[in-house]
Formats: sequence, C-alpha cells, structure tokens
Amino acid sequence: MQLRLYNTLSRQKEIFIPIKQGQVSIYSCGPTVYKYAHAGNMRAYIFVDSLVRVLKYAGYKVKSVMNITDVGHLQSDADEGEDKMNKSAQEEDKSPLEIAKFYTDAFMTDFARLNILTPTIMPRATDNIQQMQEIVADLLAKGYAYQTSDGIYYDISKFSNYGKLSGINLDEQLSGARVEINSEKRHPADFALWKSAQPNHIQQWDSPWGRGFPGWHIECSAMSKRYLGEVFDIHTGGVDHIPIHHENEIAQSEAWLGKKTTNYWLHNEWMLYEGGKMSKSTGNGYTIGELIDMGYTPLAFRYFCLNTHYRQKLNFSFASLDSAQTAYLRLLSNVAQHKASMQRTNQGIIDQYQQQFESAIADDLNIPMALGVLFKLLREPKSIDIYNLILVMDRVFGLGLDSGSAPKKSVVLTQQAQLLLEQRQQARADRDYQLSDRLRDQLAQLGYIVKDTKEGQIIQ
Repeated sequence: MQLRLYNTLSRQKEIFIPIKQGQVSIYSCGPTVYKYAHAGNMRAYIFVDSLVRVLKYAGYKVKSVMNITDVGHLQSDADEGEDKMNKSAQEEDKSPLEIAKFYTDAFMTDFARLNILTPTIMPRATDNIQQMQEIVADLLAKGYAYQTSDGIYYDISKFSNYGKLSGINLDEQLSGARVEINSEKRHPADFALWKSAQPNHIQQWDSPWGRGFPGWHIECSAMSKRYLGEVFDIHTGGVDHIPIHHENEIAQSEAWLGKKTTNYWLHNEWMLYEGGKMSKSTGNGYTIGELIDMGYTPLAFRYFCLNTHYRQKLNFSFASLDSAQTAYLRLLSNVAQHKASMQRTNQGIIDQYQQQFESAIADDLNIPMALGVLFKLLREPKSIDIYNLILVMDRVFGLGLDSGSAPKKSVVLTQQAQLLLEQRQQARADRDYQLSDRLRDQLAQLGYIVKDTKEGQIIQ
C-alpha cells in the first residue's frame, strides 16, 4: 500500500518514502501539562493516532516520540508573559512537579478513554535540559545566537530559509511584529533559546549563562534529535504551530546540524467552538471528563472527530456530538449483527471492500472516506466474513468495534434523518434511484442503515 501524505513544507501531497525501509520515525508536539487538555487538543492526538495506525496497517514499524512540556512554555509564543507551569503552580499552591504529574496522568487517562495508542517514548522537557544547553551553546558558537541581559536569543536574520514552512516573508514578519518590549533584541521576531530566571522563578537551572530555563522551541529540537536521530521522517502538530513554533524549530535545528532534519510536516486543523478556536487559556472548550459527565461516550467523540478530515476545521456543537453518539451506538449494534451471523461472503466482495478502504486511508489519511466504505459494507447481507473485515478496518479506526453490541433500543430518528428518509421514499416512488442511493448514503453517514423491502423502507 503506497501512502500519499500532505506535506506542509511542499504544500502538496507526496508519496511517503521513509528514511529506512519498513520503519517510520515520528515526532509529535505533546501537551503542556499545566491544565487539563480540552476536546480540541484531543482532536490533534486522535489525528496523530490515525497516522500511526495507518502506518502500522501498511506494515511499517513505527517509533513515535511525543514530548511532555513541563517547563519553558510562556503564555505567549512570542516569549512574553509567565511560564505556564510556573503560573499554574502558584495558582494551585503546588510544586511544578506536582502540577506536571497530575495533568500528565489526566492526559494519559484521556488517551486511554479515546483508545489512542501510547507513543513509543514520552520524554519530559525537564529531563533534557543538558541537551538543550548543548544546542544553545553550539548556536552561539556558530553565530546564530546572541546574549542579552535576559537570556540567549536566536537571530532569525542569520537563517536565510526562515519562513519556508509557513511561507511568511521575513520583512513582513518584522514589520508586522507587535510593539517590542525588549530593546536588546536585534529583531522583534528573534526568539528565546534560554531565558534568565528571576530569583522567585520556581523552575531554574545552572547554565553557562547564569541561572535560567529553556525556551519552548528549543525543547522539541533537543528531544526529537535525542530520541529519533538527526534526521527523522515525520513531524506533526497543529496548524497554530506552523508560523512560530515549527518555523523556529526548523531554523534552530537546521542551523545547528547544517541540514534538513525533517522530511514530512503534517498539521491538523483547529476544532472550533462558538466561532473560535478551542483554547485552555480562554476556557473556551470542554474536557473529555466533562463530556463523559454529560453522558457522552469517549469513543463517540473519537467517531465525531474521524468524520472530518484532519486538514479541515471541525465545528464542535452538542447537536453534532449527539448525532455522532447516536451513529456510533448504531454502528456497534450493526457490527454485532454481523458478528452473530454464521453466513459467509464471497472473498471477491471482501477483497473489493478492503481495496476501497485501503485506497481511502492511503490518500492522505482520508478516514471519512474509509468510514463511508465501512457503512457500505454494513449494508451487505449479515456475514461473519464481513465482521472479520470490520475488525481489520478497526485497526485504523480505533473505535472498539469488537467490544460487542450497543444496548438495544428502538430506532430514534433525528429531524435530519426523518427528512432524508421522507425524501428517499419520494425518490423511490419517482423511480429516481440515483437520488435514492445518494440519500441512503447520507443516512448511513448519520448511522442509519436503510433496507428496501416489499413493505417499504426499513431503517436500523
């Protein structure tokens, strides 16, 4: 199976060719563990999980690294404000270690709830301070960095390819920068590699430049290279990381090592809520735990996310989550009916569906299209062979489709489903079978399986 992935760096889909045959190395920007992750954060990790699952399905051995940021992430990506860990520790009257452990544990609980595969390695930033200092020292020696009274900064004017990921022009970056609060910086867009710490700053370490703590961007360069090597296959993150965090990461890594260090950059779009991006800092969003308290099944949320391609914005609403939960529970019920069947299906039919499924996931992780193949498969006569193929597909979906049937309940039609059903009934009366099939597919996406009998439509 040949995969094609959209590379942010080239702005096009590319055939995926790993550095080492049969092996893939992935680095993913992980959580800053100062607060609970919200649903929008978890969409990003469901995307990473889908990527890993597709790669494993394709036969690759995957080594995935996801960092835990427990120091250095300031309230603004532009090196302004307090360290988020420091601020949370003061607010909750706990040590940064206690804060990091509590919210890391909560994060991993959400991973388990959402059936997200645990990364191969999950290093903490605070365990890699020495590696960060070594990179900073090397960048200073090579003339890419300079020292001010409050730390060490990267001089972006020294890196000729700055902006190649985001497409931003350096002059535009400088002219569009906010009013500068640090007059010692050579350019407003220069970013911190190492920050000098005030005596009351909770997390600080000795360094050749005095007591301080690392900048956020340097952490990913240090940990990705330590655990994956100088050059690795794939780097993931949210689209909000493109113009600052990942642009800076490229600049410092390539200046340090003198070569391209990442071959494919993959970015997921935002989850929107009430017209804006979900954000921990603004309290705009819900945690997985809160959704569970409201009666939602975590895997129904996963299903909700999988129905939108990772490069498209996803609008969160409780109405859409209600529909996703209804569809997911109905999906479990239909899968269980195939599981209970003793009938067999022609191998040619099975192969045809599997080829359609693989074609979808190989095309830049088109999981929504792959789900469409699943729904068509479910309309086939009940068969244990179909159930076995569903389990193969679920290695990618991660929806727990082998967990048994959902609680039996009468079919409850949403207003949208009722309208589509009525339109389909009229289409069949008019002998417009093409429209009838399209409406049936739309109903399937909502989780309703429609069968045509002598007595009329039957919906399950």
